[in-house]
Amino acid sequence: MSHSDSFPSPFPLRWAGELLQLLPERALWWPDARVLFVADLHLGKAAAYRALGQPVPGGTTQENLARLDALMARLAPHRIVFLGDFLHAAQARTVLAAVEAWRARHAGIAMTLVRGNHDGRAGDPPDALGIDVVDEPFLLGPFACCHHPQTHATHFVLAGHLHPVCRLHGPGRDSVRLPCFVSDAQQAVLPAFGEFTGGWLMEQAPGRRFHAVGGDAVWALPEQE
Repeated sequence: MSHSDSFPSPFPLRWAGELLQLLPERALWWPDARVLFVADLHLGKAAAYRALGQPVPGGTTQENLARLDALMARLAPHRIVFLGDFLHAAQARTVLAAVEAWRARHAGIAMTLVRGNHDGRAGDPPDALGIDVVDEPFLLGPFACCHHPQTHATHFVLAGHLHPVCRLHGPGRDSVRLPCFVSDAQQAVLPAFGEFTGGWLMEQAPGRRFHAVGGDAVWALPEQE
């Protein structure tokens, strides 16, 4: 089997005593509970820009949903928790129709949306989608599911919002920015799942760990002294 035909390679680790997998698809998998965590999908973002007259590419909503379809087919989750910013803004009918068709394909899977800042602007997803919508923090097992990075007195925080990226340096002045998972002692920030979302270059800090995402792999970056 060639590398291009192989499955993506997740990175296993433990947070809050639970075995988790950092996925190259820029999502987090909790195998024992069969829960998939997805941050910052931003469905309809490109359409919102086009509505303002910006010449950005189309098809990103369908591409994002197709990537999510493939991930769900491989993992068969019982629940998906969206860590905020499911919809980017109030959406055109075409975007909502695509989301409704996607949800209908996965009617048996429980879904929860933790409201993010863009969800406040877009409004809650239509009731017909069957997505439970909650405010942060949403407690699930040992995890506090949030949109904004924060601390919690009793639970390990899983968050999004920042769209974290890291910079890898090559020979000379060569460098590349890659999406990454960023974790501290009691919280982790997931990379944005959605395309066309940009990224925030996260700073090094004592005890902070970075796991870069590139191609079909996730790998740990060396810890800083």
